[in-house]
Order: sequence, then C-alpha cells, then structure tokens
Amino acid sequence: MFQKLRCEFGVLWVMLASTVAAADWGHLRGRFVFDGEPPVRKPVLITADKEFCGNKDLLEEEVVVKPDSKGLANVAVWIYRARGEAPLPVHASYAETAKAEVCLDADGCRFNPHVGLLRTAQTLWIRNRNPIGDSAKIDTLQNPPINITLPVGSEVRHSFSTVERMPVRVSCSLHPWECGWLIVRDDPYMGVSDEDGRFQIKDLPVGKWTFQVWHEKAGYVTQVKTREKASTWPRGRVELSIKTGDNDLGEILLSAELFAK
Repeated sequence: MFQKLRCEFGVLWVMLASTVAAADWGHLRGRFVFDGEPPVRKPVLITADKEFCGNKDLLEEEVVVKPDSKGLANVAVWIYRARGEAPLPVHASYAETAKAEVCLDADGCRFNPHVGLLRTAQTLWIRNRNPIGDSAKIDTLQNPPINITLPVGSEVRHSFSTVERMPVRVSCSLHPWECGWLIVRDDPYMGVSDEDGRFQIKDLPVGKWTFQVWHEKAGYVTQVKTREKASTWPRGRVELSIKTGDNDLGEILLSAELFAK
C-alpha cells in the first residue's frame, strides 16, 4: 500500500511540476505545399447506390492538392510522446471541449471530416446524414474495433479509452470508396491541414517537443524542405522549440515522390 501511494504521489508531483513549468504558451502553424505538379483527382468508381451517390461528383480523397496554391490537405500533426511519458500540461482554453462530442458524418457518400481529431475524454458522434443506409468500420489497434450499421437518420455515440499510436482507418462496407481516418490522443495538441495546406495547433506549452507528421498516402512525412533547406524527419518526427506567442514554420514543401508509392 505504501509503495502504491508513493508511486501515485510521484505521478501527481510530475503532473503538477509540468503544469507549473508551463507558465507560457505558444501557437504552432505552417502550410504544407505539394512540391511538384498537382495530381488530378480522379472520379470515384460508384459501385453501389448509384442513383444517389452517382449524383455527388465524388473525387478520390487520397491526395488532395489545391491547384492554384499547391496546398496539401489532410496532413496530420501531433505531439509525439513515448510510452509511459508524463502527461502534458493542458491550457485552460481546452477545458470547454474536454468532454465534447466530436462528429463523424456519413454525408454525401463520404465521411466528413476526412481526417478527424478525437481526445480519449471526448465522445465520437457518428451520424448518417444520407437518405440511404450506411456503415462505419473503425480499425483500431489499442481499442476494441467497431463495425456498425447506420440506417437512415441513425446516430451512434462511441468512446475510446486508450490512445492510438497512429491514425486509424474508417471505412464503409456498403460503399468501398468511402474512407476516412481518426486520430485518437489523450491531449488536444494535434492538427490537420485544410484545403490550402494550412494547419495550426494553439496554446502549446512552451518548450522543446517532438512532433509527428503523417499523411495517408505518404505515411510518415520524412523528407521536407523548409525555407529552401532540405531536412530529414526520421519516422516523420521533428523536434521543435515552442516559444511564447506565434511559431510559424512557413511553407513546408513535400516532394511529389513521397506520394508516388
């Protein structure tokens, strides 16, 4: 009993010390740019519910590049923590959404958002917004996987208690092209690039942190060019110093070769 109490007190002390140490906070932002000729997205092959899904002008979502700016969407960034590493201090601005419901919609014969962000204290709210039946299969590794049917107008709430080390795939057994990804973490420090390639993670604790960068087609983002300097990020990880206020990485160029496999 004494050993257990001492262990719990030690964990509590580490958490309190981390909170006190993080007296300042900073924001991280940047823009992922496709370094090459933007690929032309192909129409999805509609094999089911053609009367409804065939009218949606669906395009492949594996690599989404904005033609004029070459912004690359759906690049995920989060703080990497080794197994057993102490929890991060969390800014008060995240308290309001700490136990929020996060939507994953089957909408227009696709999943929206394509890459979702979820904390373990939050609840995933899966909704069918289509006038046809749908389904959602989430291939988790650390949590029990789920495979549910979604009748018209239905909704299901589901929670994950354990962090997933990597993004997990969301698919639909009725519509083979329908695919998405879910990032499950126990802290809020994660982001995903928008249609112009921009991402932002707000209110990070000041200090040196390792960030994981991932894209569904490229996998670990390992070769990048920032401010005309080529860099290697082993296993998609890069150590960054977060300072008080704005931390702008600028444009992060990703070679077209990363997406050729």
